Amino acid sequence: MKTLLYLSLAFLLLLGSNNIQAQSINLQTIETGLNSPVDIKNAGDSRLFVVEQAGLIKIVDPAGANPTTVFLDLTNLTNAGGERGLLSVAFHPNYSTNGKFYVNYTNLNGTTVIAEYNVSSTNPDVADPNGNILLTYSQPFSNHNGGCLQFGPDGFLYIASGDGGSGGDPGDRAQDNSTLLGKMLRIDVDNPLGNNAYGIPADNPFANSAGADEIYSTGLRNPWKFSFDRTTGDIWIADVGQNAIEEINRLPYTVTDANYGWRCYEGNTVFNTNGNCPPDANLTFPVATYNHSGNGPNKCSVTGGYVYRGSQNPNLQGNYFFADFCSDEIGIVTENAGNYNLSFLQQFQGESFSSFGEDFMGELYVAGLGSGTIYKITQGTASIDDQDLALAQLYPNPAENLLRVELQGEESYDLSIYDILGKQVYQTKDISRRFQLDVSDWSGGIYLVQVSNGQASQTLKLSLK
Repeated sequence: MKTLLYLSLAFLLLLGSNNIQAQSINLQTIETGLNSPVDIKNAGDSRLFVVEQAGLIKIVDPAGANPTTVFLDLTNLTNAGGERGLLSVAFHPNYSTNGKFYVNYTNLNGTTVIAEYNVSSTNPDVADPNGNILLTYSQPFSNHNGGCLQFGPDGFLYIASGDGGSGGDPGDRAQDNSTLLGKMLRIDVDNPLGNNAYGIPADNPFANSAGADEIYSTGLRNPWKFSFDRTTGDIWIADVGQNAIEEINRLPYTVTDANYGWRCYEGNTVFNTNGNCPPDANLTFPVATYNHSGNGPNKCSVTGGYVYRGSQNPNLQGNYFFADFCSDEIGIVTENAGNYNLSFLQQFQGESFSSFGEDFMGELYVAGLGSGTIYKITQGTASIDDQDLALAQLYPNPAENLLRVELQGEESYDLSIYDILGKQVYQTKDISRRFQLDVSDWSGGIYLVQVSNGQASQTLKLSLK
């Protein structure tokens, strides 16, 4: 019998299935030989679109049935290197009918460009090379360009903008609302306003302020990657830290005036309060942070990912995935009644993870900048639904008066029961194959029943009437 990891209370409330286990993952190779992949997106179908920093967008078939092909070539428009280049792509929510998509790149002068392109009218695997520039803004330094593009649940295009670079935000730009640097921007690509190629959502916090009307939220250092939870709509922003702390932020996308605190704070720690620092009560602090040192391999830069909402890996359901670029570790953030837990799952080698991506079904992928490889993320712990691993069954379920536990094999078992808050309400040891428990005076609701035999552990969801 395989050895399974024991129940972790950090996952007690992940009730999407009857089985709750400590997490581990596998990386399944999807495509190799790519040149510095920095973004993975889907267009509402089975294809993956991978952005190479040098200026190419390539189509990758996750099933491996079709060869990788070039969708768009922008290598003549950008000088890739460091944090510059072609950085992201986002497909219009109505791409299947209008064929529009958007890119974020730094041009030959280092200026950020947001441009609109269309798919070819004759070939769905090739883009029309003639684009339309929507928005540009200058970058005072070569680093901290942000770069990620995503469409939100509201149908607007969101743009992550870094603070303009150097170190420590010397221009205090992230707190300066007269510049688009150090911000999350939001524009309406479907309803151009006046001479502009786009419109401004009416509830943008500075919608009536010229030069700042694109701003959606402020106080960001270098939000290299962000995403929307496809179930809740919440926005998750992974903001790269300065010298010591990486942070992950989460808010409902309907909150349009968040200030994430940079350069006043790095994570939850004061960094530089000389300048335009609002009261702490007006700041949005991260839901999770980690330090560069002192917690395992040295770390340097967070790569934000997605909340897993696919169906193929139920043990991963509801976890927010991220990575650290330097340590080659992949981690998760989980939430339990408003409390967030950050943990690193595994360390890999030679990857320099630069981006995560979702396919149209919500399955997760990750790109190794250093390896040039796209991987699919799968759960690494065997399901204890398998017949050879099933330890126990509960009868009846829901129960009302008497609960029967049928155990497999001849081993002796320990049994523990937890309420919905993770508090242990019952425990017994060395029980036999058929065990009965009077629950007639227990409160109705959901409980978790854990059985273990020293080699394996199983947790089942119990409903009491």
